[in-house]
Amino acid sequence: MRIEDFTDIGYTVEDDNHAVITINRPERMNSFRGRTVDELIAAFKHAWADKRVAAIILTGAGERAFCAGGDVKERAETGGYGETEWGTFEIERLHRLIRDVPKPVIAAVNGVAVGGGHVLHVLCDLTVAAEHARFGQSGPRVGSFDAGFGSAYLARVVGEKRARQIWFLLDLFDAHTAERWNLVNQVVPAEELLDTARAWARKIGSYSPTALRFLKHSFNADTDHIGGISHLAFDGLELFTETPEGKEGAAAFAEKRDPDFRQYR
Repeated sequence: MRIEDFTDIGYTVEDDNHAVITINRPERMNSFRGRTVDELIAAFKHAWADKRVAAIILTGAGERAFCAGGDVKERAETGGYGETEWGTFEIERLHRLIRDVPKPVIAAVNGVAVGGGHVLHVLCDLTVAAEHARFGQSGPRVGSFDAGFGSAYLARVVGEKRARQIWFLLDLFDAHTAERWNLVNQVVPAEELLDTARAWARKIGSYSPTALRFLKHSFNADTDHIGGISHLAFDGLELFTETPEGKEGAAAFAEKRDPDFRQYR
């Protein structure tokens, strides 16, 4: 996929130093559909191959949302996340790519990071958040889950109790709480968000790329076994979303009502 064909994201290389990937669906809280994921995969591959790029910044358009996860409204209306390049929804491949790209990835969280959007920032190597950013999960509320990196790796980042709190209570928490839980590296005023991410990228660009590559692979090695769990989890999720219980969550979201899961207990 060519950069000039992107419709759902923006991609630029700045200062011959870093790439900025921007999810550009602010009217849908930067939630992703199948095409969005395809374009994100292509953008990360472009950044991987580009020798100018020392680091990658991932952010969202506007000030309301970094990413609200999968487009639940589209899922409720169409039964899926829309057409894709290969006919499959490749979110698991995107997760692997963020981890595998041999360059540090910086999440610049400019608003709500919830659901699958929360997972994306967790997978990034570093996170800088605007003061108004909010974080949390939504999966069990809308008939979905991430039983791979989105939960098991999250527990490595924040600890078991906090990870279970995030997934079982589904509360949104503020940026300073996220920093206190070691989920965010730094909180800054909104107007300083991208400048801070760019400063980090420029600093990274002054270091040995081979050393950084080995360090990233070393950090990942301890948790790469979660990839196998992730395969099982996404296979299960694909089946689950076709059940009445899975469909109830998406339908309730689209209809702006509380879901009723009582009959499935």
